[in-house]
Amino acid sequence: MNKVIRNNLDIYDAVSAQWWSDDIRWVRTLKNLVPARLAWFDKYIEWPEKTVLDLGCAGGFMAEALAKNGATVTGIDPAKEAIAVARSHATAEGLDISYDVGVGEALPYGDDSFDAVVCVDVLEHVADLQRVLLEVSRVLKPGGLFMFDTINRNPIARFATITVAEDVLGLLPKGTHDPELFIKPVELHEALTKAKLDPGPTYGLGPKRLNARGDFIFGPLPLRTVIYLGIAHKSEGAE
Repeated sequence: MNKVIRNNLDIYDAVSAQWWSDDIRWVRTLKNLVPARLAWFDKYIEWPEKTVLDLGCAGGFMAEALAKNGATVTGIDPAKEAIAVARSHATAEGLDISYDVGVGEALPYGDDSFDAVVCVDVLEHVADLQRVLLEVSRVLKPGGLFMFDTINRNPIARFATITVAEDVLGLLPKGTHDPELFIKPVELHEALTKAKLDPGPTYGLGPKRLNARGDFIFGPLPLRTVIYLGIAHKSEGAE
């Protein structure tokens, strides 16, 4: 039996041509997460006329949702083929979204460039979490908002995301996640603070029901045991 490669980020380029087709269940799962994420983020920001970076945008699900809500959006991701598809789809939809290939540890943007940075399904994949958060802080305007979700590190989260989601239900390709990279809320709180980002509320996110196709519909949950959402502000006086 071949050993599973963990935190395999090649999966995003591998399915880029079918990203918007709704043919692949796990890609549909990512698409289905967007409304639930936005429903929670919407409580903390009004999107129109905001400059927003979608950090780890893949094929553009969140970026397009943000643009349709009135934000001026830039998306960045290391997956070159996924970025190409994101550009093409945005053009076809008549959306003015800028897309770049790059990583969170070295963002190609100037200081104080964005009103908000959105980062979903990303922090548990990066090579250097603290470096990414420092870069987020750098490109945020003073008072800017960092919005994220990530996966908690505990036995229940490992069972849910690896055993159930990858191995049993096929909601994610095998090897999508490395549970050693999952992040406890207290750890993320400390890392945000070191990056001069003031941590705000956090909340859980998870499946609520099934749609007619048998896919999960997601929503906010009071428990942060598996996936949790959060926000943080860049201090007004931060440099």
